[in-house]
Amino acid sequence: MNSKKNDLKIVSMQDVEATAIKWLWAGWLPLGKMTILAGAGGCGKTNISLALIATITSGGVFPDGMQCENSGEVLIYSTEDDPSDTLKPRLIANGANLCKVSFIAGRTNKDGKLESFDPAKDFPKIEQYIIENPDLKLLMIDPIISAVSGDMNKANDVRRSLKPLVDLANQYGFAILGITHFAKGSANNNPADRILGSQAFSALARMAWTAVYRESEGDHILVRAKSNISTLEGGIRYQLESVIIADEIEATKTVWLGKVEGYARGLLNSAELDAGDHNSAIDIAKDFLIELLSGVDKLPAKEVKNQAKNAGLSIASLRRAQERLNIKPFRVCGEKEWFWSLPKIYHLNEPTHF
Repeated sequence: MNSKKNDLKIVSMQDVEATAIKWLWAGWLPLGKMTILAGAGGCGKTNISLALIATITSGGVFPDGMQCENSGEVLIYSTEDDPSDTLKPRLIANGANLCKVSFIAGRTNKDGKLESFDPAKDFPKIEQYIIENPDLKLLMIDPIISAVSGDMNKANDVRRSLKPLVDLANQYGFAILGITHFAKGSANNNPADRILGSQAFSALARMAWTAVYRESEGDHILVRAKSNISTLEGGIRYQLESVIIADEIEATKTVWLGKVEGYARGLLNSAELDAGDHNSAIDIAKDFLIELLSGVDKLPAKEVKNQAKNAGLSIASLRRAQERLNIKPFRVCGEKEWFWSLPKIYHLNEPTHF
């Protein structure tokens, strides 16, 4: 009696070599695996990613004081930001070694012409690039949902799209950092469950981070929302700072402020409840700015802040009111001083034309 060949491969655990997790950033960013960074809009997810890229490409120090011992090259795929006016200025501001940072600009067809890169179909093609660039340490994808072919809310579609990419990372030993948003209406949920799309995103990722703005402190925090390979305790404080780089280009950099104690859920809930408590303070700060700036063309930023302080407003409320009123600091040509000016829509005593 003939029996069919059995293709199932069974391996005894005694024949499996035990290995330790390899880290790009110890306890935070594992090599060979995918990490997800989620947060609300405006909390600087891309900026903190670029700040970490600066550390990785320059062999610098991570936010918790750990030295980067696996410095190397980084590859970026981003549909969110322009390389010339956003990504490069921010990389420069954060101190990246630009020689070690590349981005996916497209792909060439059989005729040699450049075409748009389709991440859902073309990511497996980066294997040749990886082979030719063995010093690759990180692939950043912004947003991670762009790598999904099909419905991002369906687990099968997410797994089918991302599993080959995760396998590549494991095979060649680089880390994947995928950026995404919080799902709408997810406040107070388990942090890992707040990631936009199917739960397969967090299931495939060995690590998930979340970032949030803290109203009362005037800072942001980065925490580990999910990990089965490290502790979840503790987070990192940071601020986003506007700086001027070469050729008078304004860019944003991340300023790391040290560690914060606690766990993701408690820290996030506290920050978001605090934001609700401070809405009235922000409204007062908005009214203050409108009254102060509506009658003038511009005011020095230092004077605005001094008057706000004299009025009893916190810097955090003032900054949030500035953001909500879309007040963009600027400098007049030839001057070093920064000014604030109210958008025309808020100016008083101006005629309205219909």
